Amino acid sequence: MKVVIPVAGVGSKLRPHTHTQPKSLVPVADNTILGHIVERLIQAGIQDYVFIIGYLGDKVENYVRQKYPEIRAQFIVQEPREGLGHALWIARETYRHEESVLIMLGDNIVEADLPAIIASPKSVLGVKKVAKPSLFGVTEVGNDEYIVKLVEKPKIPKSNFALVGLYKIMNPEKLVSSLEYIITEGIHTHNEYHLTDALMHMIRQGEKMVTWNVDNWFDCGRKETLLEANAKILSRPRFRDIDYSKEYPGNIIIPPVSIGANCNITNSIIGPNVAIGEHATISRTSLSNSIIGAYSELQNAVMHDSIIGSDASFKGLSHSLNIGDSTEINFAQ
Repeated sequence: MKVVIPVAGVGSKLRPHTHTQPKSLVPVADNTILGHIVERLIQAGIQDYVFIIGYLGDKVENYVRQKYPEIRAQFIVQEPREGLGHALWIARETYRHEESVLIMLGDNIVEADLPAIIASPKSVLGVKKVAKPSLFGVTEVGNDEYIVKLVEKPKIPKSNFALVGLYKIMNPEKLVSSLEYIITEGIHTHNEYHLTDALMHMIRQGEKMVTWNVDNWFDCGRKETLLEANAKILSRPRFRDIDYSKEYPGNIIIPPVSIGANCNITNSIIGPNVAIGEHATISRTSLSNSIIGAYSELQNAVMHDSIIGSDASFKGLSHSLNIGDSTEINFAQ
């Protein structure tokens, strides 16, 4: 099976981090968003990949080639960037003749039984129940358990099962024909061609599709959801059980945390829910619920719910005080 991973987007909701880094390469726990995706696919036995790149695409290509040299990777440039449907149309010649194709969005971390999805004889769309379905593409299922309708960001949702960015399509040639249909007919919203509309066209043409409730879905498109994904992944036993006390004596480490290689941490309180990239230097600092990029330097800082990019530097204030009776000092003003 071949996997298509669109990673062309700008990631405007994660600025300023995406000014210099593709959204898919933003760190989460001990890896990047894209790294979490690719490593799960490798574990499922997949070796053939198509990456649809655009914004800062050279960084994505360099990352994949350096970190995953064992996979067979193709890179297709989407320019201009006119939505997910357009991205898959641009890359159509890489997968249209396959028996089936798996599509996974490069800015979502989805945890599901990938071998079972791959082995399914049916087209499968990954879904998850959400509180605000109007923010997503949603599915409506008939009495026979087949999908009868797909709607992109409906104003009045008739279902609360959202598409999570995982699609296994049994007939790629039909997908290509439906993509051609929505593009030639100009079926788009806000200047974007949506995959949802192409899949709905396939259903109208008789294609049978079923939903698959995924185990976990981390939408990493905003700061809040990125930090939430970081905390949930760090809550796994493989992070909770790591003892950093011997490696970083003189600090207070509150699990769960992930600390990259060759970090220098002194006189600090780290955790909970903190991921630190490699070669970071941290001194006299308190961190909680935060992501710290590689090669960053923090001194005299108190940070929570923060994302610090790679190669960043922050130096706070350090005071030596001799305060007498009936004295008030307020640094907040």
